[in-house]
Amino acid sequence: MNVAVIRLSVAAEADVLSIFAWTEDRFGLMARRRYQALLTTALRDIASDPERPGSTARPELGPAVRSYHLRHSRERSGVPEGVVRVPRHLLLYRTVMPGVVEVGRILHDAMELERHLPADFGDL
Repeated sequence: MNVAVIRLSVAAEADVLSIFAWTEDRFGLMARRRYQALLTTALRDIASDPERPGSTARPELGPAVRSYHLRHSRERSGVPEGVVRVPRHLLLYRTVMPGVVEVGRILHDAMELERHLPADFGDL
């Protein structure tokens, strides 16, 4: 099985830091560790199969853009601290070339997605 390389955009890197800081501030260190494990699992899942069950084509956001809600990786993300009960984020990504998946953003599922994509993310 070929596993893609995952590249995070600058915006996605900032999303990760913000999500982890907010989670730890609101729910504590153990909750942050659970969310870290969940996000890592979700990234591995799309690296192993970018069109995996649970992913959705998002042509309205640009060619080849897909979304994947973290809830689809929840059962595989367990750590000694437990699992995230109600994940609320999704990955917006695209395969930019064979073997390379670019994550443009990691957004809360209540956000208006179109307003938060990097300017050039839909361009291929």
